[in-house]
Amino acid sequence: MSKTAVVLMNLGGPDSAEAVEPFLYNLFSDPAIIALPNPLRWLIAKLIARRRAPIARQIYAKIGNVSPLLPNTQEQGAALERALGGDAKIFIAMRYWPPRAATTAAAVRDWGPDEVVLLPLYPQYSSTTTASSIKDWRRAAAAAGLTAPTRALCCFPTEAGFIAALAAGIRHALEVWPKDSAPPRVLLSAHGLPKRVIARGDPYQEQVEQTAARLRAALARPGLDVVVCYQSRVGPLQWLEPATDAEIRRAGKDGVGLVVAPIAFVSEHSETLVELDIEYGHLAAASAVPRYVRVATVGIAPDFIAGLAKMVRDARASATTQPWPEGGIRHCAARHVLCPNQAVP
Repeated sequence: MSKTAVVLMNLGGPDSAEAVEPFLYNLFSDPAIIALPNPLRWLIAKLIARRRAPIARQIYAKIGNVSPLLPNTQEQGAALERALGGDAKIFIAMRYWPPRAATTAAAVRDWGPDEVVLLPLYPQYSSTTTASSIKDWRRAAAAAGLTAPTRALCCFPTEAGFIAALAAGIRHALEVWPKDSAPPRVLLSAHGLPKRVIARGDPYQEQVEQTAARLRAALARPGLDVVVCYQSRVGPLQWLEPATDAEIRRAGKDGVGLVVAPIAFVSEHSETLVELDIEYGHLAAASAVPRYVRVATVGIAPDFIAGLAKMVRDARASATTQPWPEGGIRHCAARHVLCPNQAVP
């Protein structure tokens, strides 16, 4: 029986208060995040990590000083392994905190797979997330002597199971919305990026819009007020707009309630549990938003896990070793030169 190692990839997160600063250093020392040569990038990363660590520790203190991203990913991995059957084994590689690619690549090598499928858990492709994770893995796999044929999934912004799971959460929030209240506005909130990243040819924003368009179609509610917005803005650069916090303030001025759904995160972590739930929840109250409801991430929703399993099976059947888009169809316009599927029609 052919053995397939499936490597789930995500950002990672600190597992203690003491881990916050080194986690931030790992993040900002990534050339995909700060595109400067070393040692300048290392020095800047050290400076940013030291300055941001106190605020970040306060954020993680609100959720027990531990990021839930790893246990959530482990839960997703267990569900995916059951869906795939006995010839597949799930491994996890986080980008900026253990288990990192070097450790996981050695574990995959020792298991002796016939093939490897890389599955970054970022629905929309970006050079700052998916590309960085895949590049890190390839470097680690080479160092570990892992030679099994490897295929990488690059994105799944419109995958049917992902969309179905997202739509189910939003639909439930709409169905239980008080009948004596005005209909809510739906905010589809994605993690932001500096505009200059998009200007370089990164397809992330377009893929976020594709997710939103497919969601609108799946909800099939003509007249539903739906807005795509972006959260987690930091620093002085211009970021993608509209910002989620600005949309919350606008809802308060309009006197309309909000259903907020994260569409670029597939599991709970600080950006959902703290930023959306606590910080933006307080902002909504202060802005006189009549009602504020946050939809959970897709997590281990059966539709989502089934969608992941289908993508893995399809990738295994694909002949290409290039990053493979869900459905085998390029999702990016030609102007997005950072799309990894330049040869895909």
